[in-house]
Amino acid sequence: MHTRKFDKSGISPSLLGFGCMRFPTLADGSIDEVKATAMIETAMANGVTYIDTAYPYHNGESEPFVGKVLKNHPRSSFYLATKLPIWLLKTKEDALRIFNEQLDRLQVDYFDFYLLHALDQEKWDLILELDVIGVVEKLKAEGKIKNLGFSFHDEYPVFEKIATYRAWDFCQIQYNYIDTKIQAGDKGYDLTVKLGIPLIVMEPIKGGMLATLPHDISHPFKDYDPKASLSSWALRWAATHQNVKVILSGMSSMEHVTDNLNTFNNYKDLSDEEMGIVNKVTDIINSRTKNGCTSCEYCMPCPFGVNIPRNFKIWNDYSIFKDEAKTIRRYWTDLKPEARADMCQACGACEALCPQHIHIIDDLVQVAKDIPHP
Repeated sequence: MHTRKFDKSGISPSLLGFGCMRFPTLADGSIDEVKATAMIETAMANGVTYIDTAYPYHNGESEPFVGKVLKNHPRSSFYLATKLPIWLLKTKEDALRIFNEQLDRLQVDYFDFYLLHALDQEKWDLILELDVIGVVEKLKAEGKIKNLGFSFHDEYPVFEKIATYRAWDFCQIQYNYIDTKIQAGDKGYDLTVKLGIPLIVMEPIKGGMLATLPHDISHPFKDYDPKASLSSWALRWAATHQNVKVILSGMSSMEHVTDNLNTFNNYKDLSDEEMGIVNKVTDIINSRTKNGCTSCEYCMPCPFGVNIPRNFKIWNDYSIFKDEAKTIRRYWTDLKPEARADMCQACGACEALCPQHIHIIDDLVQVAKDIPHP
């Protein structure tokens, strides 16, 4: 298994990390523990040492389940990461209470990697207000946290503010070959290099989307190497960035485990030619993007309740990936009726606020026309 060294601490976890938020499930929605256990055991037997979970994953079931599986392994044989759910904090004391609960759930005495979970401006403000940094720094001084970091979901200026606040041991961002200009993106990656912050990547396959590209998009990959999975291209793209120390994959089947092990046990950086092929596929995907919405939410809230960024996200993804069943579910089931595009009243309040100068009213009309009906 390929590894990368964290220079300050000297540790070298597996480049492939096992993300524990997409385990196979039973009919009632609970974790299929037989299948999931086999997946973790297979991954660890083949060199995976980085295991990533979080307090809310699988409705709170992930941490206790992972703890039960890892109890059968020597503590020194794996690196365990979990995350503090900032949105549940009301007081400073809540942070310590939840941390101790997580130790109990995972049946360990310390965490190798502990993250402030899914930071954005609002959560960061709450962290500062409650002095959560003081709490976790004390836990680190006590040896209960070995490496302290954060995961991030907001725009670059917020990332820069958080990344430069203190000397973080690592951080975690969404990063893949089509998400280079949203959230932290390329600018965030470059900042981690400048600041010397080791980087862990989540969503390298964009929630599975880059593993199931239609043929008219994926053919440059298949023409070059018919045997290589689409996932392997996305994973290798992320790993070719040398400050990326761990790449998380939320594996939900043994097939995913096997394919990912093949990628990282035989790992090679993308060559210049291969990087050019990725860029070609990226260009095809971008050419199908309907508008340049970055989900910055400057247009929100809509006076009439329309979720403008979400409508555009569904619309753009449908245009790119042509997944009709998923699009129908996301638009007609997941979106509340009042949040859908056809509820736009063309008041114009949003358009003056859009930094991308998108013709929001016209585009919402088109969303309502383009999205397929159930």
